[in-house]
Amino acid sequence: MIAPFTDLGVETPILAAPMAGSPTTPELVVAAARAGGLGFLAGGYKTPAALETQIAHVRSVDINFGINLFAPAPVPVDPAAFRAFARAIAPEAGAYGLETATAPIAEDDDHWADKLDLVLSSPVPVVSFTFGLPDRAAIAALRRAGTLVVQTVTSPAEARAAAEAGVDVLAVQGSAAGGHSGTWSPRHPYPALPLPELLRAVRSEVSVPLVAAGGIATPEAVTEALSTGAAAVMVGTALLRADEAGTSAPYQAALADPARSGTVMTRAFTGRPARALRNDFVDRYGDLAPFGYPALHHLTSPMRGAATAANDAERINLWAGTGYRHATAEPVGRILNRLASGV
Repeated sequence: MIAPFTDLGVETPILAAPMAGSPTTPELVVAAARAGGLGFLAGGYKTPAALETQIAHVRSVDINFGINLFAPAPVPVDPAAFRAFARAIAPEAGAYGLETATAPIAEDDDHWADKLDLVLSSPVPVVSFTFGLPDRAAIAALRRAGTLVVQTVTSPAEARAAAEAGVDVLAVQGSAAGGHSGTWSPRHPYPALPLPELLRAVRSEVSVPLVAAGGIATPEAVTEALSTGAAAVMVGTALLRADEAGTSAPYQAALADPARSGTVMTRAFTGRPARALRNDFVDRYGDLAPFGYPALHHLTSPMRGAATAANDAERINLWAGTGYRHATAEPVGRILNRLASGV
């Protein structure tokens, strides 16, 4: 381990990724810290009040932690394409008494200004950003407040721009990662590279510390990433079935189901590329879904919520990286200690 993580008291070079929605809980973040690592609360999709409550929960335990925010990077949807997709998925939503065919287009910035104000007015140890790069003024303000700034990047070009903007650390996300790609240009993502190759390409462009992310689910993958120049690794999918995770029952069951046929990149649920386990909704609508974030996220969200409550894994977004077979049902600390066993 090297600074800046050792400065935060991190002893094990494994960080718990922020997983928006239900999987990342304050308990998971606390458990990661107690195992010698560092956890990130997922600020995405939460109201500022809900995020503030989770921050207070973690602060009460007196640990270092991080928060992840979605930087504004809208992908406007074509209205005609949105309407066609909304009509196409109407039978899926209709199974739960929901209407999509006439649903309005909803766009927002995930309460960006209020969440940024929250972490500036009551500084936290680490803030990371994904989807886009905040402006230099926001980055500088966070650093003045004593916050370590981490930026998600998916290409050497993004890495160079983030380093020039003044961030402290880069989270280098490979294409094997579960959930949304952090690419700043979802319509034209950078060509996928194996994570070690991507790390080397980024290192050739910048000198700031790197955190490797994407498909890391075994001790061997951890040691490979660290030997390729990463100061630490970030894992998410490996923790989805952990005791402290808030992952829903149908989601956890799908992760453990040997009949699942792997993962695929899809924009079917949110209009933004994301890696998920294949299910019926992905297979039927993946090719039909237009780009359009967060419009498609808002369109499908009620259906996904109803499907989760009904234990229906075929209509929910089963975000998962390529290492999902290694996700196990046990405490976070045990998972992180195993992953660090080769370090």
